[in-house]
Amino acid sequence: MDTPAHPDAGPVDTAGWSPPLPEAAGFDHRVVDTPGLRTHLATIGEGPPVMLLHGFPQHWWQWHDIAPAIAGHGYRVLCPDLRGAGWTSADDPRIDRETRLRDVVALLDVLGLDRVDLVSHDMGSITAMQLCYAHPDRVRTATQLAVPPGFMTFDPAMRRAFRHLPPFIWHRPGRSLRGTFSPRYLARPMAGDTVAAHLAPMARPEVDAAVRPLCRHMVAAEGWRIMRGVYRRRRLTVPTLVVFGRLDYAFTEELVGRTCREPERYADRAEFAYVDDAAHFITDDAPDAVVDLAVDWFVRAG
Repeated sequence: MDTPAHPDAGPVDTAGWSPPLPEAAGFDHRVVDTPGLRTHLATIGEGPPVMLLHGFPQHWWQWHDIAPAIAGHGYRVLCPDLRGAGWTSADDPRIDRETRLRDVVALLDVLGLDRVDLVSHDMGSITAMQLCYAHPDRVRTATQLAVPPGFMTFDPAMRRAFRHLPPFIWHRPGRSLRGTFSPRYLARPMAGDTVAAHLAPMARPEVDAAVRPLCRHMVAAEGWRIMRGVYRRRRLTVPTLVVFGRLDYAFTEELVGRTCREPERYADRAEFAYVDDAAHFITDDAPDAVVDLAVDWFVRAG
């Protein structure tokens, strides 16, 4: 792919990229250089910056409906492919618990962004949570989708939320991830072409090889810290909205309420919202609801 020396060099021509990017109207595509990383960044709109951090096994295209709608409210929306996903390339394949956190901070620095409104889903919410605790001055508001806050307490019922992890921890190159989008995690079946768009970058050996280290060294490591109560001993100062689909079988409203009691003890401002007819992949099940909740939170909490 063509790599400009600086993001100010402008959008790049993605026509020759392999595999091809899924289609999405209105986005500009850039490659932003930070030490050891060339981040593919899709942007749309003008105004105050909003950064969207995708889940697994997704990439910037997860936001293809949501980003334009947020931009329509007067925001500049930035959708990076995080390390080990999409069309981002790394010099070093190693990943530790905070690698993506360092990547995002470096990206904000290079882009000259002091603060952003942050929206995240699934694995992206781990990085978003780390950013909120480690660099609260860089985040104006946070909207976290389908993942509980770091100050949650452990409950045996949470085991069902981690049943999907072993195949990823022991992922073999070339193994299909289509089962990730099973009916267990969706309110309605996902079209085949949508699944194909989400999984397109898995054809890149670098992305396929990142599945194991991401799940072993980031997800499992951070999950263990949460279980040990690390974040209950810290204060969350960034206004944070935590959103779940009511059909999320792993994190029901009752379970979230039981494990996230008294949020005021651990956070300056934390609220919870639930979306009807949505499950774990809430950005596919209910994109309009995600937009409405996020933009309302930018206004109310920012």
